[in-house]
Amino acid sequence: MGEKTVTRADLCEAVYQTVGLSRTESADLVELVLSEIADCLEQGETVKLSSFGSFVVRAKGERIGRNPKTGEEVPIEPRRVLVFKPSAVLKQRINNGADISDISDTAD
Repeated sequence: MGEKTVTRADLCEAVYQTVGLSRTESADLVELVLSEIADCLEQGETVKLSSFGSFVVRAKGERIGRNPKTGEEVPIEPRRVLVFKPSAVLKQRINNGADISDISDTAD
């Protein structure tokens, strides 16, 4: 399995090749979509993309953590975290034809 990272430029090129817009228009379209998703998430909204998944902002309360080096207890401030929940369709696409031997033992 390849370890390629898809970048914004790759997404822009894919839109350019598939849709037929100019490279500039393709880049603008990708930026507009990503910006809209980020704006919605910043406002705490859930972004659901059918057959892909949902991006959900969750609030985590203050809690006590521990410094692993010293063992000292440290308060962890309340914060918002972003969670991605893949759809069943995406999970199936990822797992169809997946060769388990390709998956690294060091995967998170």
